[in-house]
Amino acid sequence: MSGPFFYLPPEAWGHEVSLEGQEARHVERALRLGPGAEVGLLDGCGRAGRFVIRATCKKNVRLECLEESFTPQPASLAVMALAFSKAVRRGFFMEKAAELGAHAVWLWQGDHSQGKLPAGARESCLGQMIAGIKQSGNPWLPEVRVLGRGVEELAELSRAADQRILPWEMQKDLPMLTPDMAGRPGLSVYAIGPEGGFSGRELDILRAAGFSAVSLGARVLRCETAATLCLGIHWWASQLPGRGVARAEG
Repeated sequence: MSGPFFYLPPEAWGHEVSLEGQEARHVERALRLGPGAEVGLLDGCGRAGRFVIRATCKKNVRLECLEESFTPQPASLAVMALAFSKAVRRGFFMEKAAELGAHAVWLWQGDHSQGKLPAGARESCLGQMIAGIKQSGNPWLPEVRVLGRGVEELAELSRAADQRILPWEMQKDLPMLTPDMAGRPGLSVYAIGPEGGFSGRELDILRAAGFSAVSLGARVLRCETAATLCLGIHWWASQLPGRGVARAEG
């Protein structure tokens, strides 16, 4: 299904719908689309629809559904557990997380994080991810969780994962992250440290929780660069023959 794509929350979905606020302004003012034009809508939960514009006004755009489809979740799900930092490129990663099909992003408070997780961190990330699914046409909006209890909460939530991976830069005698390790069926959690790196306490907790340490090479990577690299490898590996089977419903 071709774009342009717009986001419509699942609770607002129907045969006849309205886009409001920023989405409506984008249709009318930025793209200058009017009655008769067709657009794609995504609900972030696997559903996509082709809609025709029936009417526009200053506050909303009314549309009617022509067809819709549903894309099941993939067999390989990646959770990026990203330690909070004040990196200005964090928004860039949130868009890439949506484009590259992350299942979820967990923001956690690291011992060496620069500053504290802000109260509005989840809402800010969701806004950036919505931009990502609209740009790419990905029908699944990543879930965002804010882990206020830091690495302890990360370790607890990771118990249900099938793979737990700890990318750790500039380490000798560690295997590189490869497509054989990434993109496997099931749930994979990648623990990404803050700009200041992991503390010894955090490494002990993650090792005890079953995380396997891997190397990303000899260069020092920014946290959002490391997260994007891991997710890119995971997404690419998940597309290899035999790994792209969708998860069974239920």
